[in-house]
Amino acid sequence: MADNQLKYRKNFGLLIAFVVLVTILFIVAMLAARSMIINLIETEFNIKKIEVFDKSVQPFNEFFNGKIPEISYYQGYLDSVKAAEYVEGVVRKYPFVKEVYFYDINITNSDSIEAGIRYNQLLIFPKNVISFHLNKDNKFIVQRNQSEEARVFVDDFNSMVLKFVGFLERVTDSTRMSDDDIYKVFYTLNAGKVTYMNIPRLADLMTYKKMMSSSDVPIAEYDQDMFMFFLDPSKLQIQNVVPNLYEKIEILPVVSGNITDQNYFFHTELALPGSLSDYKLQYTSSEKFINTEINRRFFPVSLGISLIYLILILIAYLIYRNVTINGRLFQLQYDFINNLTHEFKTPVSVIKIAGNNIQHSDNLSRGEQQMYGKILDQEADKLNSLMNKLLSFAQIENKSIKPLKEEIDVEEFCAPIFEAVKLKYPDLNFSYQIGVQNNMVVDPTLLLSVFQNMIDNAYKYSEPQHKYLNIDVQQNKKNFVIKFKDQGIGINKKEFNSIFKKFYRVKNQFNQQGSIGLGLAFCKEIVDFMGGDIKVESVLNEGTTFTLLLPIGPKKN
Repeated sequence: MADNQLKYRKNFGLLIAFVVLVTILFIVAMLAARSMIINLIETEFNIKKIEVFDKSVQPFNEFFNGKIPEISYYQGYLDSVKAAEYVEGVVRKYPFVKEVYFYDINITNSDSIEAGIRYNQLLIFPKNVISFHLNKDNKFIVQRNQSEEARVFVDDFNSMVLKFVGFLERVTDSTRMSDDDIYKVFYTLNAGKVTYMNIPRLADLMTYKKMMSSSDVPIAEYDQDMFMFFLDPSKLQIQNVVPNLYEKIEILPVVSGNITDQNYFFHTELALPGSLSDYKLQYTSSEKFINTEINRRFFPVSLGISLIYLILILIAYLIYRNVTINGRLFQLQYDFINNLTHEFKTPVSVIKIAGNNIQHSDNLSRGEQQMYGKILDQEADKLNSLMNKLLSFAQIENKSIKPLKEEIDVEEFCAPIFEAVKLKYPDLNFSYQIGVQNNMVVDPTLLLSVFQNMIDNAYKYSEPQHKYLNIDVQQNKKNFVIKFKDQGIGINKKEFNSIFKKFYRVKNQFNQQGSIGLGLAFCKEIVDFMGGDIKVESVLNEGTTFTLLLPIGPKKN
């Protein structure tokens, strides 16, 4: 129970549930987004056809609403030559007009002519019927039709004349022809054919009405023009203004039926207007073609969803890392407290024992007094050193002190340290080299702590038969290079990034007791504090080399 209470509680269940929930939402969002895009494309497929339709039939609307009414500008005075000029411009500009018939009509009240349509006193008959078309070589052909050939379209002529005569009966001086009157009287629309009669002036219409209703009107003749345009809707040029939706657009007869080819995924159609109504625009797209458009639109959406998902996963990872780091920090702090307690407990226990012995001893010899005094002094020094190290580390880490930079001679600085090593560790195979021409500008007290830590570690983390240390002090153009090379147990490369962190301890038999994980972290902080750097190279069971790089100072005097 006590052991469980000392452990840092890591509840990863909630974090795993969060990741699972986010992943499910990611998948659902992806599927929903793709489904919405498919529905959107299907809707656009059925709506955007109007844009293609309007653009494709625009030439026909221009011809019907603009070019045909130009005939009335001639007021019925078109002859075959002028009619040919007009028609040639039409058939060359509008390829869907495959042939044109020109009726040169005569309106009279004469009794001497028997052909044509007579209504009361008015007679209307075609003097000439001429056809125009382009042949296969794109040559304009003019052909005057005989009466037998013109008879094929006599019903169209009679129907137009009857509408015209019926309109004459309703004409008055105050008549104002509306667009509806014009389309009903002067246009006749049939499948593949548009018939148009020149629109006379109101004065002419009143004259025709008098000629029709009265026998006392003098004999007169008037010219009238009528054109019959034969259309081929398949010659309309399709304008696919939405190429990303419609793979294929065709002009087909209405009676062609619907597509049954399974290769087509989407299909829709739209009937052509007016005299083109026997034909339709058919829009088709294969599944592969539509999927390309779906993927094109889905990509930025999926990218956005994926980015949000990755951000959430990153947040989950950061939470996980934070929990792991907190757990590790908790363990390090726990170990630090245990080790620190042990570090304090040992000298305190020794002091207490020595104090009790002195207190309960009636007679102490001179030798015993010196022994107990030395013990108390050594243990007090240990406590003082430990307290100073903790205090210095905290001050350096928090930048609450400034380095006391002094110019020192390297050899003079190193000499007492190296002498102390030989006295403190007589079984250590110790050697050194010094080759410098400049002085150091450092805080000697802090640098001394680094040397002591490096020396103590080299001795502590070596087997009895491999107690070896070489200190090499050299310089290059920019730095002093100080190397501490031992033949100890070595450090795993995986731990290189961790050994300089506070409270971190390499797990080995030498660290079971007596280490609080501050030695190398303290050295790192001091070296950084003095503007230098520290590096490590190590091979397990062969040894470790720590390299200090410190800024070079002025040359020796």
